[in-house]
Amino acid sequence: MSLLKKLFKLDENGTTVLKEVLAGVTTFSTMCYIIVVNPATLAGFGEAGAMFIATILASAVSTLLIGLIANIPYAAAPGLGLNNTAANILAGYTAYLVGLSPQGIIAVVLLSGLINVLITVTNIRKYIIKSIPEYLQNAIAGGIGMFIIYISLCNIGLVHFNFGIPAINTSIPWQTLVVFLVGLLLTVFLLLKKVNGAIIIGIIVATLLGLPLGVTNFSTSYNLAEAFTAYKNWFGTPITQGFPELFSDVKNIIPTLIGILSFSLSDIFDTIGTFVGTGKVSGIFTQEDIDNMGTGHGFNSKMDKALFADAIATPIGALLGTSSTTTYVESAAGIGAGGKTGLVSVVVSLCFLLSLPLASFVSGIPSAATAPALFIVGVMMMASLREIRWDDLEEAIPAMCASVPMALTYGITNGIMLGFWAYTFVKLCRGKLREVHPIILVSDLLFIINYLI
Repeated sequence: MSLLKKLFKLDENGTTVLKEVLAGVTTFSTMCYIIVVNPATLAGFGEAGAMFIATILASAVSTLLIGLIANIPYAAAPGLGLNNTAANILAGYTAYLVGLSPQGIIAVVLLSGLINVLITVTNIRKYIIKSIPEYLQNAIAGGIGMFIIYISLCNIGLVHFNFGIPAINTSIPWQTLVVFLVGLLLTVFLLLKKVNGAIIIGIIVATLLGLPLGVTNFSTSYNLAEAFTAYKNWFGTPITQGFPELFSDVKNIIPTLIGILSFSLSDIFDTIGTFVGTGKVSGIFTQEDIDNMGTGHGFNSKMDKALFADAIATPIGALLGTSSTTTYVESAAGIGAGGKTGLVSVVVSLCFLLSLPLASFVSGIPSAATAPALFIVGVMMMASLREIRWDDLEEAIPAMCASVPMALTYGITNGIMLGFWAYTFVKLCRGKLREVHPIILVSDLLFIINYLI
């Protein structure tokens, strides 16, 4: 215990081993769906067993590094939007990289990850954060709160898309709704009573309630021997086959660069939004941390270390055979449960490894049981919106564009993109374009190029 306290500075951060463990289990329970969803999304990339192993190893290793390098309570796994992008490329639904094999697409992901590492070690990433006005950072934080609430409602099927427009699903099974509402009301009650472990207790009770109602289902399983055999045949092929494919034909160069841009932009700004949004509200990253990031050298500040740990997650995930690995916004659930240090990440990493033989149990935790935790944490994060001067249109318009669209378009990067565009436009209208940081102007241009592509 004393070693853990010293290694993760638990006393300095005002936390305990028990709190960190509970927070880690909470974070894992809200994101363990990726163990089943990622292999299903990347079904065209190879056998489900291989994708299952790749998903768990990439998540466990990346999350462990975040905890050990940066000592922050965040977890990483293959990103949902990013793995959908990879699947769409393979299916030919995009205008670029058509005809690439799965190995070639993962090779593009690896290159985008290496570019992100370069951007991080050259301090470009932290300059992007420093270039964002404080009120826009608060809007991003509030927007992520709305986004998390929206994720929770989508996860239980209460909200769905009708011709691309969010709509209430009136046909949601009553059993799912009961599990969600019981979990939500119980968690709120326990939080108001200041009960330790309130969020994880709510998840456990809701999961157990789901058993007689048929919502909790422990049926998914993998044959580990077969899965590891399939993974053995997949591991390393993005290097041995993917890279030669990308550069064997001159006509592949431009599409490859476009693919790198697309993956890199999404990964960079998703992470920035997650760290800025969840970190400032919870106190994981203080204003002093952000100031030190701007004045320090190397990786002295907590934010510097966090950005580096996240940056190396994508190439590690690609080397292990899966799509872009990124920091999960669901980490906010563990932070909301009291997690403050990298011990949370270590616990999440161990949970991922334990899920190798316990896949059927882990995958049985229903979204209806974890959605209440996300809903409540989202509400907590929306507190940052009070820092915005809503009576000043110069702040209000960019803030609205950065926050609300995150939920409506189901993407952190989308909100940041629209917020940047609105911020630049407002400054242009007010004759204050010189106040816009060059990094934001360059980002505006890259967003336009990526959007048009």
